[in-house]
Amino acid sequence: MPSQSIVGDASLIDQLLESLAEAILAKHPTLDKVAMVGLPKRGYPLALRLSALIQKKSGLSIPVGQMDVSFHRDDLDQHSPFPQLTHMPFDATQRMILLVDDVLFTGRTTRAALNALNDFGRPDQIELVALIDRGHRQMPIQPDYIGQTISTAFTDRVLVHIQEIDGEDSIIHQKS
Repeated sequence: MPSQSIVGDASLIDQLLESLAEAILAKHPTLDKVAMVGLPKRGYPLALRLSALIQKKSGLSIPVGQMDVSFHRDDLDQHSPFPQLTHMPFDATQRMILLVDDVLFTGRTTRAALNALNDFGRPDQIELVALIDRGHRQMPIQPDYIGQTISTAFTDRVLVHIQEIDGEDSIIHQKS
């Protein structure tokens, strides 16, 4: 029988975002040409929060966009696409793009995002920010910044609930 456990609450998510903001600022102190792209669905509100934290810490702002990757996925034959809003208030050309996702699993969403990003320009560099890394990669993709790593079985699920979408902040591990 499946079981479920709460891995973290709003306080933990805040701590993880603080840590991610500090790591990003340590690597990019001037934020020169840095922009963030949140991946649907929960990566975008996380990117907005991360951008606000970075601005609070540095006084510098980072433009934030969101990008639909539905039609760039390699598993369209297995899942019907559910298009999400795309809003890119900047040209990605010659920028350092931080791709922000809530949970990194197989790497397929990230691969789709890399393909989709080409529609918005040619970045100089792309770095991946994952609030949660649960392993089991099927693509040669690794995050540059990790909030927390959670050990899971392949058939488990990790759900990140975000206040802006779900009405609460929490991280849940559903064991199969």
